[in-house]
Amino acid sequence: MAKNKHRNGLDFRGSRDKLTDKGKGGWYGSGAEVNGNAIPPEERVDKYGFTGGAQQSPTDPTEETPIDVLRLREAKWLEMLNNWDKWMAKKHKKVKERCQKGIPPSLRGRAWLYLTGAKVKREQNRGRFQELDDQPGSPKWVDIIERDLHRQFPFHEMFSARGGHGQQDLLRVLKAYTLHRPEEGYCQAQAPIAAVLLMHMPAEDAFWVLVQICEKYLPGYYSTGLEAIQLDGEILHALLKKVSPVAHSHMKKHKLEPILYMTEWFMCAFSRTLPWASVLRVWDMFLCEGVKIVFRVGLVLLKSMLGSQEKLKSCQGLYETMELLRAIKPQYMQEKFLIREIIDLSVSEKDIEKEHHAQLRRWKETKGDLHCVSPPRMHGAKAIIAAEPPNRQHLRQLPTIIVESPLASKTADDAKGSRNVRQEEQTETKAPAVETVDGPSPGDPSPLLKHSTLEVSRESVSSTEHDTYL
Repeated sequence: MAKNKHRNGLDFRGSRDKLTDKGKGGWYGSGAEVNGNAIPPEERVDKYGFTGGAQQSPTDPTEETPIDVLRLREAKWLEMLNNWDKWMAKKHKKVKERCQKGIPPSLRGRAWLYLTGAKVKREQNRGRFQELDDQPGSPKWVDIIERDLHRQFPFHEMFSARGGHGQQDLLRVLKAYTLHRPEEGYCQAQAPIAAVLLMHMPAEDAFWVLVQICEKYLPGYYSTGLEAIQLDGEILHALLKKVSPVAHSHMKKHKLEPILYMTEWFMCAFSRTLPWASVLRVWDMFLCEGVKIVFRVGLVLLKSMLGSQEKLKSCQGLYETMELLRAIKPQYMQEKFLIREIIDLSVSEKDIEKEHHAQLRRWKETKGDLHCVSPPRMHGAKAIIAAEPPNRQHLRQLPTIIVESPLASKTADDAKGSRNVRQEEQTETKAPAVETVDGPSPGDPSPLLKHSTLEVSRESVSSTEHDTYL
């Protein structure tokens, strides 16, 4: 297989060590060298936290979800998340439809945690992340990870400062994964995946979602040799023949191998390709429905850019075609257009699995057995929960923010004062002891207080602009 001389110079036939060569980012580090300093205060930050770069989204009030619609969606999602196993068992179609509409920003992190099965995984392995976090890690991997930190979304306020909290958490998550899966270690394409997760959830949750993505959604993508991504490249090429014969014929004519243009798309789940509004909508569907969404996005972009003879006039060779695919036209990545095309494209799990088996046979005939045998791929949340039915206790959402009610101290003081008054009256009148019902003791909150504290802790701080850790 030829090297990609046009972009990153990686030889995907061998070890993936070159993915993490010192400071040579290739596709994964494009434009990141400007990073390293805190964002100047005069920079305008968009609602996703970006001050610039390809991910920054222009503000368009006409595309904003009305606040009353957003609050209604939040209420529906809270109800689903509080009864997750029942919804997944009986109303999965409705869950899928709501993911296609877009998960409310205030609940996106919690929804991703549940969709991927990471919530259950975390509960089943309590203390595991802390145990990994406390270990120093392999110097080899830690050194490579540290050199990659500044390349991850350098225009995002969370990752803009060297050694800032965002980069520190990113190091923790990636280092923990190398200890969790020492046979895999670290692959550079995992960094943007983990960074996206950290924008929506704490480090421990991000770690377990990363584990699920690597093991269930994209198994083998980050293993030595990158055989899984090569196989999926061939699957994408085969599916393109059905979706856009014109684009497929053009690719075949110029011998443009899929690995040359789809590696970053798939390994980073389009997080370094699309504008951020589109990234989030794609991820909502990807984590619900599985890898078919990633295939659909790739097919939509290829069809949109190369799907007619008129469009092919400007790219008469391999080099011109590569340049075209590096600069996807904005209208094809725009949220409304892209999501509509993804939903309408009829590429199913069966289509992907059928083509997977065909490409696997072809691989064995031409190259022999795979060097790295990955676990079977699971197509989304429904497949994950069916394969590993959760204990209902593991799905319970424990309050993470406990607010002490200001009534607590007042109630306790009133109770204490009441007892003192009764004692004084009994002493002065020397009346016989009368059985009384004492109020709540200072140390124990009343049932009303307990209820009040619990209700406060369950309230979510929602926002139309920023995700919260729920």
